[in-house]
Amino acid sequence: MTTPAIPTGGAVPELGASVLQMMFGLAVVIALMFACLWVIRRLSAPRGGGAAIKVLGAAAVGPRERVVLVELGEQVLVLGVAPGSVTRLHDMKRSELPLPADAPGTAAPGGKAFAAWLKQATERRNAG
Repeated sequence: MTTPAIPTGGAVPELGASVLQMMFGLAVVIALMFACLWVIRRLSAPRGGGAAIKVLGAAAVGPRERVVLVELGEQVLVLGVAPGSVTRLHDMKRSELPLPADAPGTAAPGGKAFAAWLKQATERRNAG
């Protein structure tokens, strides 16, 4: 009985073609991922109205609750932010906000200055 001859040269071109096809498919998938990322960034970017709102500072008052100081034009809002709700605590004019004299239009570095201002504002509100 004779054994059939196994072609030795036929397997190598098929292996190269399948590796090339796999690399091309991988490149297409990676290109699609980058395109989707670009689209997501374009859609989530703030439009022209986003520049009018600026967060000046924030302080955590609980594990998931924060007090946030937001500037909206000449108005400054103190907001209480919790999961599922945003509450206006106080509002004032931009000129009433205590800011360092050397940096008009910018808030003091977050943390202690905002915390001191918040404490002072709540004491004034409770007193009168």
